[in-house]
Amino acid sequence: METLSGHLLVATPAIDDGPFWRSVVFVLDHDDDGALGVIVNRPLDSDVDDVLPQWADLLDAPVCFFDGGPVAEDVVLAVALVEDTSVAAQLPTWRSVAGRVGLIDLTGPPPEPGQVSGLRVFAGYAGWGPGQLETEIDHEAWVVVAARDADLVSPQPANLWHDVLRRQEGDLRFWATLPDDPTAN
Repeated sequence: METLSGHLLVATPAIDDGPFWRSVVFVLDHDDDGALGVIVNRPLDSDVDDVLPQWADLLDAPVCFFDGGPVAEDVVLAVALVEDTSVAAQLPTWRSVAGRVGLIDLTGPPPEPGQVSGLRVFAGYAGWGPGQLETEIDHEAWVVVAARDADLVSPQPANLWHDVLRRQEGDLRFWATLPDDPTAN
């Protein structure tokens, strides 16, 4: 399987509860050793300004932490979009993921204004061991779709599951109309 880094994993109705129910995961890293990503549609009630005030001005609304996933919830990851990839070379704390998307080390200095065009901070992450994600995809728990930069900084992240499905072609787009509880239909 090709690397899924830079793609979205969209939870299918096969995941009917738990932390991945109706989640949209941006894959940060995927290789033979496993996969790592962050859930991009789960804002938390914790304001970044309260914990990392020097970073708050760089964040896109909502200016809060996001629940990145059930693994290491005490670990904080910052995912950013650079204005262009040549700017990334000027950021000593930058690690490229795909295109304009990368990780920024929050222990270093914040980027200068204009160096990043979007930033989100995640508490925890989603992780899979070798072959685990591929098995889940084979069992139709996830659909792999192309990510758009705007997905990472959506001003309405709670709608992202519906929005990403709605823009797909074919039958996949109809999942966006699935009610929260299909048995209550």
